[in-house]
Amino acid sequence: MAKFLIADDHPLFREALAGALKQRFAELELVQSDSLDSTLAALDKHEDLDLVLLDLHMPGSGDLYGLIRVREDFPTVPVAVISGSESVEIVSRVMGFGALGFIPKSSSSDQIADAISSILEGDNWVPAALRDKLHAISDEDRNLAQKVATLTPQQYKVLYLIHHGLLNKQIAYELGITEATVKAHVTAIFRKLDVYSRIQAVLLAEKLQLEPPAPASPPSEGHR
Repeated sequence: MAKFLIADDHPLFREALAGALKQRFAELELVQSDSLDSTLAALDKHEDLDLVLLDLHMPGSGDLYGLIRVREDFPTVPVAVISGSESVEIVSRVMGFGALGFIPKSSSSDQIADAISSILEGDNWVPAALRDKLHAISDEDRNLAQKVATLTPQQYKVLYLIHHGLLNKQIAYELGITEATVKAHVTAIFRKLDVYSRIQAVLLAEKLQLEPPAPASPPSEGHR
């Protein structure tokens, strides 16, 4: 019996994908999650997963951070990204950072099932139209990804809010934590990324093209 984790924050898509997969794979067991935190919890709980179908845009998960985090914490679990983003740059980075496949959400049910079958057989899979266009990621990007992988999900959220110009007090309000905790996170982020200022941290995140997790609501006037 195969066992997959569908990690996507859109319940209708999860249900549609689950229905399509159950028609194709006999005796399939499915686990579902809707955020990076719930995905990591599911991976902790289900050690016998055959494949993770990972969306790039979930709460707590920027484009590449979610993939980097899952690959770092669960390196033996096969991961295929299934996403609406189909740019050559994103697909190249997804594959370069350890995914075994990239499946566009625009694919038909049969195409998705065929892609998953290929991945389960040990092959890498990307759409045919992109196969000759992908490029290797640089050693510099790999080193940056390794640094980002050391950030906890909460530290990544803090980095995202730093990137958007929020002060420690505002970040504390957004995340529901104390300002002292924010300062501790910022210190840890600087140490893990080997930087010495907020500007340097933001530049590293931008260089790796990490995108925001779930959008944070703008701080109220009283917290600006």
